[in-house]
Amino acid sequence: MEANKILDAKGLACPMPIVRTKKAMNELESGQVLEIHATDKGAKNDLVAWAKSGGHEVVKHEAENDVLKFWIKKG
Repeated sequence: MEANKILDAKGLACPMPIVRTKKAMNELESGQVLEIHATDKGAKNDLVAWAKSGGHEVVKHEAENDVLKFWIKKG
């Protein structure tokens, strides 16, 4: 999946992945995609809930080894 920006949130504990994601999303235009790499297990529920509440779309998410990857399209 093609992303406009990649955010490395590996090694960060809650709530930092969300804080960094919010900041990175502010730098994108509507319709652009942010790819997020996180290792915090809570990030899955947190990012999905945050995206939904902000009007964004989680296009895809997957786990690769211990890294959770998310692609969120800005609403």
